[in-house]
Amino acid sequence: MNTELTEEEMRRALFGESELHVPVINPHVQDTIADVVTVQPVSAAKKKRVSNAFTPRLRVTLRVGNEFEGKMHEVVHVADTLSYLFAEQEATKLARKKFRFVEVISVKSM
Repeated sequence: MNTELTEEEMRRALFGESELHVPVINPHVQDTIADVVTVQPVSAAKKKRVSNAFTPRLRVTLRVGNEFEGKMHEVVHVADTLSYLFAEQEATKLARKKFRFVEVISVKSM
């Protein structure tokens, strides 16, 4: 038994005989075109926006003021998120625009 195979013999053993079938084109036959059909372009379907019945919301209660140990006001901020940390940061950031001292009292789910 011969253990040394040529590359061609290995290819035949792995992949089988490779025969290329070339389609024969008859130049004497004319191609005929069927009746041309015009199709109206279909308008793109409008995506229907699904209304989400549940919007996650958190209520952040803040105590704010402009005087140190002075009069403080209570402010409520509603955040559309599930993250308590993000809701707290968002409320604090908005309160800092008007008030100098901001203290978070509570973050509750609505």
